[in-house]
Amino acid sequence: MGCSTQALRRLGTYSQSWLKGLQQAARNSHVQQHGRLSTASSSTQKEYAFEMGCSNIRYGVGVTAEVGMDCKNLGARSVCVMTDSNLVDLSPVKMTLESLNREGIPYKVYDKCRVEPTDESFKDAIRFAKEGDFDMYLAVGGGSVMDTCKAANLYATNPSADFLDYVNAPIGKGLPVTHTLKPLIAVTTTAGTGSETTATAVFDFLELKAKTGISQRALRPTLGIVDPLHLNTCPERVMAYSGIDVLCHALECYTNLSYTERDRPSNPLLRPAYQGFNPISDIWAQHALRMTTKYMKRAVYDRGDEEARSSMHLASSYAGIGFGNGGVHLCHGMCYPISSQGKKFKSKDYSQDYALIPHGLAVIITAPAVFEFTAPACPDRHIKAAECLGVDVRNVKRGDAGRVLSDKLREIMHDLATPNGLTELGFQSQDVPSLVKGTMPQHRLTKLCPRPFQEEDIATLLEKSMKVF
Repeated sequence: MGCSTQALRRLGTYSQSWLKGLQQAARNSHVQQHGRLSTASSSTQKEYAFEMGCSNIRYGVGVTAEVGMDCKNLGARSVCVMTDSNLVDLSPVKMTLESLNREGIPYKVYDKCRVEPTDESFKDAIRFAKEGDFDMYLAVGGGSVMDTCKAANLYATNPSADFLDYVNAPIGKGLPVTHTLKPLIAVTTTAGTGSETTATAVFDFLELKAKTGISQRALRPTLGIVDPLHLNTCPERVMAYSGIDVLCHALECYTNLSYTERDRPSNPLLRPAYQGFNPISDIWAQHALRMTTKYMKRAVYDRGDEEARSSMHLASSYAGIGFGNGGVHLCHGMCYPISSQGKKFKSKDYSQDYALIPHGLAVIITAPAVFEFTAPACPDRHIKAAECLGVDVRNVKRGDAGRVLSDKLREIMHDLATPNGLTELGFQSQDVPSLVKGTMPQHRLTKLCPRPFQEEDIATLLEKSMKVF
């Protein structure tokens, strides 16, 4: 992939504050390498490096037809195809199976992936994978399907592992993955999660009434297939809430903690997938924001707008590459208990078999309050984010950064006809303590928040989000 002149300019104009931080980190590294290190332990030293990781991505109209050849090229003899009950009879899965059949690749289909998966649904998929003794995995669906397939691959390739071994601390043990997983191809059918690029699998941990996840570099798909044909089947609300997820991925990635502010791990193997913002994640995040500004509303309300929908498909992958390395913070940390504890809300275009708050909706509902809170920690980044979303920021003062960005988010929410706050999702003020309790253990996300916070701050943000506009 070549680097454009525009991208080079963005790298070249990186803020002086970041450059100073990088120079200081380099000096710290030099001191360590030459044996003149202070008495501080490695656990208290700040990070000096970041790693860029991403799945291979193939984009093009109709590229799903190639997955059979991909499986053949990888020497597959038995493929596990994972999807959900809504997609199993639709064209994305049909195209996938036709491709496998043309190449004579044996496969079995698991169509029980749950939209917004739980630990129980993960375990059922893991059981299927263990019994099948597969040498390759193929996910066809949105983030829920791709995340389920990642988990099935992880645990089927290490059958002796306990389920909590790889779940993020402090809920699980957060152990590093030291075994080899099977190849996984992810065919994405929504423009939102970016899961075809990331090393994360998220699920609802029923016992705690909160979402958590598994974040391990080994989970990244071998290949992500981004085929715009699949968005032809994506209904309005799914397009809206998945598009909002793209928006929040990019915003949180761009406004989170710098990678140089994290504590340095004692071993490179322990360096997290979510590292804090860095010069590479910044470029992907900014570009994704500009694309959502231009295309998201068009893609939601005009199913026939192929340019808009295919562009949002790309924006999803761009944001995925950004936050898959830089991470996200409070909106996602707070959305997990909102999704998990919301037992009343049902949305058009989603399964009516059970109450469900779509992930993107759960993320955006607190975003105006969150970005007003985080803006004082890095106002210039919040102003730049607002500019990427189309706001004229020439006369915006740093003290108004949070208000300006949050007002833009309220405008977007209104345009996309989202529910007006937590109250419309079925929550009341008496639910706040439980939501706070579900947020605080989300260390993988919340520790990247650029502004320190306490439980009472989270409670205040939730109260402010009861009604948004």
